[in-house]
Amino acid sequence: MTNSATIAPKSLELLGKNQIKLKADSFGADSAPTVLLLHGGGQTRQSWQGTAQILATQGYRAISIDLRGHGESGWASDGNYQFESMLEDIAACCEQIPGPSVLVGASIGGALSLLLAAHRPELCRALVLVDVSPTIEIAGAQGIVDFMRAHPEGFANLNDAEASIAKHNPNRQRQASQSGLSRVLRKRPDGRWIWHWDPQFVNDDWQNKVAELSTLMKSASPKVSQPCLLIRGQLSTIVSMASVDELKRDIPHLKFIDIAGAGHMVAGDRNDMASKALLAFLEEITNQ
Repeated sequence: MTNSATIAPKSLELLGKNQIKLKADSFGADSAPTVLLLHGGGQTRQSWQGTAQILATQGYRAISIDLRGHGESGWASDGNYQFESMLEDIAACCEQIPGPSVLVGASIGGALSLLLAAHRPELCRALVLVDVSPTIEIAGAQGIVDFMRAHPEGFANLNDAEASIAKHNPNRQRQASQSGLSRVLRKRPDGRWIWHWDPQFVNDDWQNKVAELSTLMKSASPKVSQPCLLIRGQLSTIVSMASVDELKRDIPHLKFIDIAGAGHMVAGDRNDMASKALLAFLEEITNQ
């Protein structure tokens, strides 16, 4: 955690279901133990950049992937953003990476990681869930969807986008530079900045989608046999302590840590503390 060296990522293009192109960055030596980092809905692989740098300096290969419809990955031409298809994407990616990998997923990325760990255990060395559990708080999920659906015509400038994020997530520390924002938005020919995801991703009935995802995870959780860690943002509106207790019953060997001062976007709110917890877990399973 004390090594401040910057490691330049290698650009990867992986193929998901039906050959959809998924953009990824790889940090660290190809021969090092692999940690696969999956972002949440509406984010991009850039949300894991700080953690990926830290992992690489500590001897891991960190691969951060843009999910379908996000960042520089392909958009589903048929509008298919069903969880089953996204899960097939991730399984296909894992098959293209020497493994098994440690899966680290935030929000939807965590839900997909849990499902993969349960149904394709040969691809998953260990599982880290970042502020996601099978029991999802509907009000918190709706707040995220409302944020994603707001401003369909984008922003006149990055300052306006930054203000929108600050209103939605007051826990997020203000960045000294807007370079991170310029990676999660794209500039249209008319000069407006729009989020770097396919609007169709949030066009469905999200309450039904959340209920469906919850059902899938509840069924899968008891099947998770790999080492497992849940990192929760103490201020989360998505994961309650009651849901943590439920997950502990389904996964008795689950380890748990609460990150003070962090909300749902744990890696963005308190990256140093989240990365420290992740590294401690990785060291523990390596020494087992």
